[in-house]
Amino acid sequence: MTEELRIVGVEEPPWSVIGGGINRYNSQHAGDENSQRVCFVLKSTDDKMVGGVIGVVYWDWFSVELMWMEEEYRGRGYGHRLLTLAEEEARDRGARHVHLDTFSFQAPGFYEKHGYEVFGELQDFPPGHQRYYMWKDL
Repeated sequence: MTEELRIVGVEEPPWSVIGGGINRYNSQHAGDENSQRVCFVLKSTDDKMVGGVIGVVYWDWFSVELMWMEEEYRGRGYGHRLLTLAEEEARDRGARHVHLDTFSFQAPGFYEKHGYEVFGELQDFPPGHQRYYMWKDL
């Protein structure tokens, strides 16, 4: 007899169960990812975090997950320094390539100036804008 399973909506996703399951499956097919977090923060003189970059290195790739800074600090070279430090750290940890995504109203030009190329684009996401997927070799 075949067991009938139920599908249930939940408010708090069980990340450890689902993430752990997909990580085990991926490791069986692609080898251990050996993931390593990379994070640099930008702090003001009063020690307040005003920006930063977060990413993860796995399977020879660096994935930039988040990069942001408060508007008053933009255009002063801090973004360049944050991204450069994160890329250097990722390279030191074995990454040979990097990828990220950004919206048209965020910073695609910033990333292009740093050598990133668009490899994918979603039109009208969010409405009236585009989402870009970018990469480069390290």
